[in-house]
Amino acid sequence: MPTQTALSEDALWLDFEPMDRMNREWMDLLTRAQAATDAQLAQAWSDLVQHAAAHFGTEDGWMRRTGYGHAEAHSLEHRVVLHLLREGLVGARGGDLAPVRQMARELGVWFRRHTQSLDAALALHMRRHATA
Repeated sequence: MPTQTALSEDALWLDFEPMDRMNREWMDLLTRAQAATDAQLAQAWSDLVQHAAAHFGTEDGWMRRTGYGHAEAHSLEHRVVLHLLREGLVGARGGDLAPVRQMARELGVWFRRHTQSLDAALALHMRRHATA
């Protein structure tokens, strides 16, 4: 299973600085959640959930404002993942840490796939839109 270090590969940089900046923040917060002690996990997860809401909201806003053709599928994935992250937060705050730890491991794989597919296409669109 990929570890935190697999998340820092150059393949995850999309040459669109606003998105790359958010991706670096996501990776930092995910790494912090993966390394958190039991006492730190709920707060680390909360920080990741807050970032995800803002990150996904920013991308969703770009897609709406620019008329991005693949917005529906991309936004749907954001909604599903954010819902799961929030469910994990409720559990973590209640002391159920095992599901959050599992999600923290799996999120690295999801993030890589999401970035290399949906985000890469959006970044290309945004670069073209920004220069038009």
